[in-house]
Amino acid sequence: MSITAERRTALIGEHATQPGDTGSPEVQVALLSERISNLTEHLKTHAKDFHSRRGLLMLVGRRRRLLDYLKKKDRGRYEALIGRLNLRR
Repeated sequence: MSITAERRTALIGEHATQPGDTGSPEVQVALLSERISNLTEHLKTHAKDFHSRRGLLMLVGRRRRLLDYLKKKDRGRYEALIGRLNLRR
């Protein structure tokens, strides 16, 4: 259910704005999106796992706040990230 170290470094490499970047909103949203997709797949088979569902909702809220921040700061970066991650907004 968690992200492997190789997948994590691959996501960081894809979405980093500069070398060594691990804290930019793009990287954080990409990592959260990966965790959200993993939890969504888990909940498809374990429908009554309400503790994981609560964690999923918290992750979605955190991603939404980061996206709102990025939208407020730099609209171009926000739209590019939404396009790369295939998010609806």
